[in-house]
Amino acid sequence: MNLLPVLAEKARAAAHPEAGQAPCTCDAGPAPLADRPDATVVRHAGTVAKAHAPGTDPAELALRLGTAARVPGVLLAPLAPGPTPLHGRLVTFWPYGTPVDPDDPDAAPWETVGTLLARLHRTVPPAGLPPMRGPAKATRAMRRLHEALRGEPHEAAGPVQRAWAALPAWARAEAAMPGPAVLCHGDVHLGQLVRHPAPDGPWQLIDVDDLGVGVPAWDLARPAAWYACGLLPPDVWTRFLTAYRRAGGPAVPADGDPWPALDVPARALTVQTAALAVAKALAADRPLDEVEQAVVDACARMTSVPYPTS
Repeated sequence: MNLLPVLAEKARAAAHPEAGQAPCTCDAGPAPLADRPDATVVRHAGTVAKAHAPGTDPAELALRLGTAARVPGVLLAPLAPGPTPLHGRLVTFWPYGTPVDPDDPDAAPWETVGTLLARLHRTVPPAGLPPMRGPAKATRAMRRLHEALRGEPHEAAGPVQRAWAALPAWARAEAAMPGPAVLCHGDVHLGQLVRHPAPDGPWQLIDVDDLGVGVPAWDLARPAAWYACGLLPPDVWTRFLTAYRRAGGPAVPADGDPWPALDVPARALTVQTAALAVAKALAADRPLDEVEQAVVDACARMTSVPYPTS
């Protein structure tokens, strides 16, 4: 079924609980923010309603919501303590925040991201919080690539598949993550940042779907991978990493070479990005663009470069 109209009504009701069934008098009606198989998101005034992926575990989602509420100023807190069932999906409600401007990448708050992650990683996770879902997300990307190939070879898929096979089992979600259990976001990118209160409040992290305990270097892996692939300027990477270290982030040593800690997660995120890029290109029956080709080329290089040792 089309979930958008039903979710829009839920968002309206959450935004105006005092109005009951009365017509909304807002200047603008509900606005879809995302409509994907794994998430449908609608905004109404200052409220955002999100329908999570089918099959989401309600107990685990409730734990993740509670964790977000416990880390104010780092994770955006939900408006309700638990999810609401809706046509076989779980719905959560959030305050609206102003996202990063995709047309102004130079203004992206990289130092703030580093500081927020350090604060998150230094927070003691609550008992019972499930594992961070970053490796599981990488596995889903590889599954999507496999389905897009339909049993046919593709020149761009080979390097991605070989780089995936070379990763350790934990990075492929086939074994427990090593090290102490650290509170992690699990899917850090600039789309996971908003200013709240809108429009110019402090930056906070959003999206608890992958939140859990695990290897904190995973949260630094996407910018690390972009830097390694030549997609993130060295000065931006340095600003991000320096801010993380200054805030006491435990994912990397306080000084010296960070790559022994970052290498496996960065390779995994490179493979995940490349797998999705190839799958999308196959679905659209088009060649890879320049950025997509860059991450595939990085996968090809990775298989000939040994993992660093500490």
